[in-house]
Amino acid sequence: MNPVPTIALAGVHGYGHSYLARLRPRIAAGTFRWAGVADPRLEVGALPEGLPADVPRYGDLADLLAEQRPDVVAIATPLHTHADLAERALRSGADVVLEKPAVTGLGEFAHLLDLAQAEGRSVQVGFQSLGSAALDHVRTRVAEGRIGKVTGFSAAGCWVRARSYFTRAPWAGRRRLGERVVADGVLTNPLAHAVATALAVAGRQSLEDVLAVEVDPFRVNDIETDDTTSVVVSLRDAPDLVLAATLAAAEPGEPFVVVEGTHGRMTLYYTLDVVVEELPGRPPETTQHTRVDLLDDLLRHREDGRPLRSPLASAGAFTRVLDAIVNGPRPRVVRPDAFRVVELPDGDERRELPGVEEAVHEALRRRSTFSGCGVDWT
Repeated sequence: MNPVPTIALAGVHGYGHSYLARLRPRIAAGTFRWAGVADPRLEVGALPEGLPADVPRYGDLADLLAEQRPDVVAIATPLHTHADLAERALRSGADVVLEKPAVTGLGEFAHLLDLAQAEGRSVQVGFQSLGSAALDHVRTRVAEGRIGKVTGFSAAGCWVRARSYFTRAPWAGRRRLGERVVADGVLTNPLAHAVATALAVAGRQSLEDVLAVEVDPFRVNDIETDDTTSVVVSLRDAPDLVLAATLAAAEPGEPFVVVEGTHGRMTLYYTLDVVVEELPGRPPETTQHTRVDLLDDLLRHREDGRPLRSPLASAGAFTRVLDAIVNGPRPRVVRPDAFRVVELPDGDERRELPGVEEAVHEALRRRSTFSGCGVDWT
């Protein structure tokens, strides 16, 4: 019988707290054993909820790895720290679960990919939506010709974020922090799953699958990066992928990925694992699907070698899109008379861009950017 693998977690606050919640039942079931946790904000006697008092605690991952030899390291730290921490974990001999986006540029991507291969280790990227059986369902139905010949791929998301979201950390809302790329834009962090899921549905996930990227970025909020952006991605041997997203909607909506065909369309609501198939002359067919947690998927990979659902190599196309956004035109400021400030009951506030939902759908319908559609605030 194989010994129970040990796991270390880098980052226990912020999004790292969700990893604690996911690990708790797996630790209790004996799927994993704790090797320790690392976070510069950890203090003796100030334990995050769900972290047992006897778990070894360290101020940084380097200290943890100097004393422990975990089989798996999960990294849920700020975006610009991912590459360095993943390198430390790989060099220690661990497999890695690396929260999305895995890296913030093509150079980091190539380096980590080469390092993982040299060390003989695996890196699973935390695009949780890629663990959904809904993707397999969509790809199978499309391959069967259910919607005819594919004419286009698209993805969209209309979310709401308050001012406090952009002040939650020094790196929030930044393109860069000093010399480090941060890439905390709408399509590269909060709605990054829309991009990665659309590329997976299209079957175009490698670096070579992205031929060109047209970026049309805007910002409604007083930040450095973009919060309302449209992108057209030219894919190898496939129709274009159109992306449109905002964090300044009136109400939060479910993000989705669409495959258009000559005889119909399929829509994947990836946070819900729900697929809606629409064919002319028939009522829409809605199906619900299961999802495997990527932590469990990595365990299965370690046990029997089955392919990972979200390996680092499959984040290549996403990273090329991210790199084009970060190194593309700076976000244009939406003029003040185009948005309104909404006061919130807790004293916070948010900026709302009226009509942005319609602009998102128009970009997808016309398969163009916001500017290409002539949206008035562009």
